[in-house]
Amino acid sequence: MGEDRHSVFITGGTGYMGQRLIARLLERGHEVRALVRPGSEKKLPSGCTPIPGNALDGASYVSQLSPSDTFVHLVGVAHPSPAKAAEFRQVDLVSGLGAVAAAKMARIRHFVYLSVAHPAPMMHAYIAVRSQCEAAIESAGINATILRPWYVLGPGHRWPYILVPIYKLAELLPPTSDGALRLGLVTLEQMTSALTVAVENPVVGRRVVTVPEIRLAHA
Repeated sequence: MGEDRHSVFITGGTGYMGQRLIARLLERGHEVRALVRPGSEKKLPSGCTPIPGNALDGASYVSQLSPSDTFVHLVGVAHPSPAKAAEFRQVDLVSGLGAVAAAKMARIRHFVYLSVAHPAPMMHAYIAVRSQCEAAIESAGINATILRPWYVLGPGHRWPYILVPIYKLAELLPPTSDGALRLGLVTLEQMTSALTVAVENPVVGRRVVTVPEIRLAHA
């Protein structure tokens, strides 16, 4: 870890990935505050400061962003699938655009956004929404790290392990290697590490972290 201790604001902190990231950041000495719906405070790891608000309304928490220097946006529909196109627009898009606007208004120094790998032969609505949020980040002119995983393996998300041998073969064959690497599987531990590295290594401008880089992250 770098010498700096960061003050981190997280949306989606009570979720699958957020709880683990918060615990990791606290272990590493960072201050963490997380947006929660009233009544969900107990889902946060001990040591995290709950900030009541609505992830779909950036105005509900923008005044609470200070003194954070880093904003991590993890909000998204659980278990994404092609059938959830409307939910992606209602939740992922609205929360993402609101987070970007709030971060810009509060002059957050570094914005960390969990996107998705693209292009891909499926999940077009999901990718379109995440790409729209990425475009909003660029338009806002804020410093940002964008992570693009495809599928994250972990508790409750293990069935794709049966595809690992197929992925390994595809990564070795020249006609399919680029796509197989871009759309490769990553573990929850790898994602937690990659997000931690992003928090601890803020950028000036915009950085995109793809699957091969996520796999190599250590924090």
